[in-house]
Amino acid sequence: MSPPTPSSAGDATPPPISPGGTYGIQTITVGCKIYIRRPGPGGEEERLAEILSIRDKPVSAYGRKSTAPLGHSTPEDQWEFFVHWDSFNKRLDEWVSGSRLVLSRDLEWPRPKTNEGKKNAGSVHKAPGKAPRSLLKKATTNAAMAASPTPAPSTPMIGDYAPSPSPAPVSLKRKTRPDDEEEEEEEEEEDAEGDMDAEGEMDIDGEGEMENFELSLQESVPEPPPLSSFSKEQEIEKLRTSGSMTQSVSEIARVKNLNRLQIGKHEVDAWYFSPYPKEYAHLPVLYICEFCLSFFPSPMMLSRHRLRCTLLHPPGNEIYRYEDISFYEIDGKRQLTWCRNLSLLSKCFLDHKTLYYDVTPFMYYVLARRDSTGCHMVGYFSKEKESAENYNVACILTLPQHQRHGYGKLLIEFSYELSKKEQKLGSPEKPLSDLGLLGYRAYWAEIIIDLLLECPDGEISVDEIAQRTSITHADIMNTCTTLQLFKHFKGQHILCLNNAVLEKHQKNKAKRRPRIHPEYLKWKPPVFTRDQLRFGW
Repeated sequence: MSPPTPSSAGDATPPPISPGGTYGIQTITVGCKIYIRRPGPGGEEERLAEILSIRDKPVSAYGRKSTAPLGHSTPEDQWEFFVHWDSFNKRLDEWVSGSRLVLSRDLEWPRPKTNEGKKNAGSVHKAPGKAPRSLLKKATTNAAMAASPTPAPSTPMIGDYAPSPSPAPVSLKRKTRPDDEEEEEEEEEEDAEGDMDAEGEMDIDGEGEMENFELSLQESVPEPPPLSSFSKEQEIEKLRTSGSMTQSVSEIARVKNLNRLQIGKHEVDAWYFSPYPKEYAHLPVLYICEFCLSFFPSPMMLSRHRLRCTLLHPPGNEIYRYEDISFYEIDGKRQLTWCRNLSLLSKCFLDHKTLYYDVTPFMYYVLARRDSTGCHMVGYFSKEKESAENYNVACILTLPQHQRHGYGKLLIEFSYELSKKEQKLGSPEKPLSDLGLLGYRAYWAEIIIDLLLECPDGEISVDEIAQRTSITHADIMNTCTTLQLFKHFKGQHILCLNNAVLEKHQKNKAKRRPRIHPEYLKWKPPVFTRDQLRFGW
């Protein structure tokens, strides 16, 4: 596999390349691209990957003991590298040992920076000399605090909390212009060696204060990007190669801190960074109780916990039961610990959401399967108690061990059944993840085509489809446009099903996925008073 070609014509300077055998593992730095041995379905293969982070091999009291003899350790055994596989999804990023690096093949160094002149020309008005970033953050934050002693509601203060990746408000959504992302990435690369630790903390300085001065100063508020700067093809390519729809550069750059999770009898790989406490980071396996979602570093601690844990189902009201499928409604204000543990777990598999500590504004609807040992969680979706945009889903997830069994569509169908009970049109909160986008598009297409086929006279409007399915008009129009159902006939647009759409629909119907039976739903829309909607700490 040859190295990827430059993305734009402006990158005229090719990246430096060192032939194999002329460099050592000690010289490899962050940003280099090197071939690494990767196990595949047909055996081990050598694949190009980019180095995102380097660390000493962690030594944990709960980890597996090393069998290497003392005094014979090599640099390959001492270091680990966090890599992004070329042309692979971001969720496959992983920590690899130095022994898997192929030092006999060419090494591609980071591309030289070509915009030094632009940065120097743009910094004429700045004071001579650049202070360290952490000192600059402290000074600016103190100045902002002096000007405004009371923080804004959208800027949570965490100065009273310990500087660890615990489930505190770990990040702020900070959108930047596409033109400024490259400069911001370069600045963060310069400070990565001093600011980013192995747990992925990038925006928190040495005293645990979060970088929030950009929200307090008027000069740093970015202008909205022009509509012409967005391209559908670029978004699809970014989604395919990165798997991340997070707008914050610091969120994307965070390094995955967990390796594997054991949930009940299933052991799965973590996909993304999740702010579990740093004491649990880099363990070989993190053990999670499948009922109360508490987390433990060793199987012995989990077994001792199971002896006194009496929970056998999600801690909420069962509002739906059909065969072995149940749905539970959980109020985030009443079950704080359980919902926070659920958010930490789901963040391991969702990269497009920003995690906050306050779960009280949300209701959680958990899908569970029953057997002789209890009700085991399969997936869930959360929903705002009061949504100004009429969102019926805030966050939705099917656990990886239960994916590709139709449970994602079951969760989506259940959310629209609740919207029908509320007599409202609903839509999921944007942006959706890559898997969530595929799931919703498939569900919308299936429901709309079913309704068109069941219509006796063949005439139905978009508004009638929305009222009967609780899908918003915008989602219906986008789905019909994607399927190319709109045709122009006698001066008006009509919905026309072609043979390709019908064949694909018949194949999907033959899979016989689980469905929701509305007669088994025992639920009334909850009504909250003003005091119950006062969210806070």
